[in-house]
Amino acid sequence: MAEDVWRTVDDHFGRMLLGPDPVLDAALEANAIGGLPAIDVFPAQGKLLHLLARSIGAGRILEIGTLGGYSTIWLARALPPHGRLLTCEIDPRHAQVATSNLAMAGFAEIVEVRVGPALDTLSTLDPAVDGPFDLTFIDADKAANTEYFEHALRLSRPGSMIIVDNVVRNGRVVDAGSDEPSVLGTRRLAAAVAQEERVSATVIQTVGAKGYDGFLLALVH
Repeated sequence: MAEDVWRTVDDHFGRMLLGPDPVLDAALEANAIGGLPAIDVFPAQGKLLHLLARSIGAGRILEIGTLGGYSTIWLARALPPHGRLLTCEIDPRHAQVATSNLAMAGFAEIVEVRVGPALDTLSTLDPAVDGPFDLTFIDADKAANTEYFEHALRLSRPGSMIIVDNVVRNGRVVDAGSDEPSVLGTRRLAAAVAQEERVSATVIQTVGAKGYDGFLLALVH
């Protein structure tokens, strides 16, 4: 019953505050046709990413985990005309769908989709050349979240924001006996962030159309 209520509330506020969005709807339809898993952020979360990027005046954004580009479109909409967004996707088929969706949304010129393991891509990035990035959104394989976060921090500047999605894992993150790689990766991330003096961070639990989860938000000093 709780999840039904969460979804109903999401739909209620979505109609009031987001309204219809043919571009994003078309992207989700293209994802479904392409056989991509339906694990995109839900609209309210996408709007939150957009608002956070706008609130800090993000001109350069890094995304780790593109999928079909749904969250990428939300983030790209926050960029100024001269802004740039780099997004990393390991699956060539997902990247192809995302590239098409981004072109359809009008962002082909300001968004670059890098195909391949994100850690390989990130290791080639130089903050003096490719960054610094004002905002990084991490939504990829959870076992490598700590390494993604370390790269994001290396590529950031004081005042940059780093967001890591899916850190609550339906509450399993507090199960000390879990051997699930995504849970272990998330616990390792939290421990690393807790010891990192260059950031201030918090975790916000969320409920909604995609169930029970949460995200980590870190501000670079």
